[in-house]
Amino acid sequence: MDIFVGVIVGLLVLMLLVTAHEFGHFLAARRNGVRVLEFGICFPPRAIAWIKDPKTGKWRRLPRSEWKKEKASKVVISEGAKSDVPKASEKELAQKGMIFSLNWLPIGGFCQMDGESDADTREGTFGAAKFWAKTKILFAGVAMNWLVAFVIFTILAWTGMPAFLEGQFTVGADTRVEAEPVRVTSVAEGSPAEKAGIEEGDYIVAVGDTKVTNGDEVRSFNSEHAGEEVVYRIKHSDQADDCKDGCPEETGTEYKVTLNSADAEYLLGVTMASAQSMSYSTWSAPIVGAGLTLQLTGETFKGVGIMIGNLVSGTARLFSFDGAVRESGQEALSEVKDSVSGPVGIIGVLFPAFTSAGPSNLAFLAALISVSLACMNVLPIPALDGGRWLLIAIYKLRKKKLTKETEEKIVSRAFMILLGLIFIVTILDIIRIAQ
Repeated sequence: MDIFVGVIVGLLVLMLLVTAHEFGHFLAARRNGVRVLEFGICFPPRAIAWIKDPKTGKWRRLPRSEWKKEKASKVVISEGAKSDVPKASEKELAQKGMIFSLNWLPIGGFCQMDGESDADTREGTFGAAKFWAKTKILFAGVAMNWLVAFVIFTILAWTGMPAFLEGQFTVGADTRVEAEPVRVTSVAEGSPAEKAGIEEGDYIVAVGDTKVTNGDEVRSFNSEHAGEEVVYRIKHSDQADDCKDGCPEETGTEYKVTLNSADAEYLLGVTMASAQSMSYSTWSAPIVGAGLTLQLTGETFKGVGIMIGNLVSGTARLFSFDGAVRESGQEALSEVKDSVSGPVGIIGVLFPAFTSAGPSNLAFLAALISVSLACMNVLPIPALDGGRWLLIAIYKLRKKKLTKETEEKIVSRAFMILLGLIFIVTILDIIRIAQ
């Protein structure tokens, strides 16, 4: 059941993030005089649609009987092209107004602009827009994803920011850190913990005179006092409600425990749940939101760089005559495989785990994916925003016309390669889940 709920939540979150990206394109297109033919939430087939009257500015329900008619009316006759419709002008074939649609496939959204080919010269089309206007339109989706991440992180900074990164950005002068209690998940039979009376489900509030906030602090304390008698302050599992927001140090029962020696299999003999600290900010929340967005953007680009480096170097080393070099190449490629997650891994594994971990963790994941969407779309891949902008910029610098045929050929081939990579990553996700 948790997996099912997580998958539904994952699809919903991804749909909202992609729709926000497309809404960025929509706003920039409208502000720069480019006509938007249709803005859709989710992907077709269409479920319901409205059309805006360009004269009155009012919306009306678009009857199903007019769907094909409106779709056909989007076709325009480019200059010098032949048409099966005699004496039809561009004005007569132009769509009557912008369509807003809700569609059936919950995998994103879309913003269809008029004349999306760079070769289109009709007034009000994307192709006829100035280069700077095209730049703003293409990167507006990226900016919207960064904005979404900033807003989510700002809200989390106020309400409770989970810690996921080492050295995660905070403003020290305005940060209050609270940690979830360290919970004992199992106790080894015959261990010092069992002999002292510590049970599964108990909370470790303090060790010695020091309040603990995570399992690493407990392990570090144990290592420093191996073979010694130490005092633990324990809150029992039947008092769990008192520890939902952290156990007060002065509460609980003191237990004297004689730890095993340093050369023993274990010192205390317990396993502990990973504790997660939460940080809270007030006036600095927007600063934390911006700083964390920038930090994760840098980490994402760094990760992409490392992944590409491992992919190139690992592939090259596979052709070496040296067995050790080939083995290192396989290890590098294995790191690439383990560091990449596709739709199945994100929706089927990450979202169920983060959904069950609570709303703060889920919101953090949504913001992280929003940053990732922004970073991926900046990359110079022709099928994505950054690559399309680069293609337009190259032809502009060369002072050559980018024909519709050339643009479609480059973008479609890049898109097929991208789909192939997604397919491979999806297979790897399925294998990982099956294991």
